[in-house]
Amino acid sequence: MSAAAPRVFGTPDSVYVRIVRLALIEKGIDHHLVPVDPFAPQGLPPGYSERHPFGRIPAFEHDGFRLYETGAITRYVNEAFEGPALLPDELRARARANQIISLTDAYAYHPLVWGVYVERVEKPAQGAPSDEARLAAALAEAGRCLAALAALMDGGPFLAGTQPSLADFYLAPMVFYFRQAPEGAALLAAYPGLTDWWSRLAARASMRQLGLAAG
Repeated sequence: MSAAAPRVFGTPDSVYVRIVRLALIEKGIDHHLVPVDPFAPQGLPPGYSERHPFGRIPAFEHDGFRLYETGAITRYVNEAFEGPALLPDELRARARANQIISLTDAYAYHPLVWGVYVERVEKPAQGAPSDEARLAAALAEAGRCLAALAALMDGGPFLAGTQPSLADFYLAPMVFYFRQAPEGAALLAAYPGLTDWWSRLAARASMRQLGLAAG
């Protein structure tokens, strides 16, 4: 595999850009972050639709090979580069990790980030009122997600076993935002296993590098 540094297209504060970058850093792979902001007033850069036809972030390129969709990118990173495995070798542990990744994508991202963090933290910071009904509904969904994740951990130090995996790196940027809301921090504290998991994961160099160790 070529030693050319991969490029990640997106914003540094994006949950899904951070997931990809965590995977690369955990692999020990230098990479370039190319600024692309889908919410910028001027819109997306010319030609970006060739990288991502749906205009989302991140997009990815390595040695001329282009990908979009975080799941595809992170699994490529896991297989394309030397370094620690980011998914368990054992069949059932790997299935569990993939289940947790799917859970965070489908059920956790929107309530934790858009429903709780945006409503309680980002909107007030911008001078806009929180939608309390939306916040309450998001907290209920967030609690359901955290309960499911705590059960799937089954007492392990990480979400899918004894070593960190893509399952952890998917959830971590979401929890980083979620915990900034007082209600989010209180809800997480109701699950000691997840609280310990967060402390363990936040101590990793990759998390500190991306500014995810606080908050």
